Amino acid sequence: MKLFNMIKNFRNDESGAVTVDWVVLTAAIVGLGIAVMASVADGVETLGGGISENLVTQGDATFTIGGTNGNTQAADGGL
Repeated sequence: MKLFNMIKNFRNDESGAVTVDWVVLTAAIVGLGIAVMASVADGVETLGGGISENLVTQGDATFTIGGTNGNTQAADGGL
């Protein structure tokens, strides 16, 4: 009879049910994160390569303040 009561108590005990719920929820969130990373990775890599290529081809940047007619100023406004 003692074994039967022990099995009955084990079957009715729900103390670990919340833990199982959190494990399943966490696994689902991690799975979604991996799926998003996999679907976005190629686009990010392509975009990063394009940005890198543009930066290399630009060379040294020169800035003109006050328009494009050749008048240049110091960046601090000549102060």
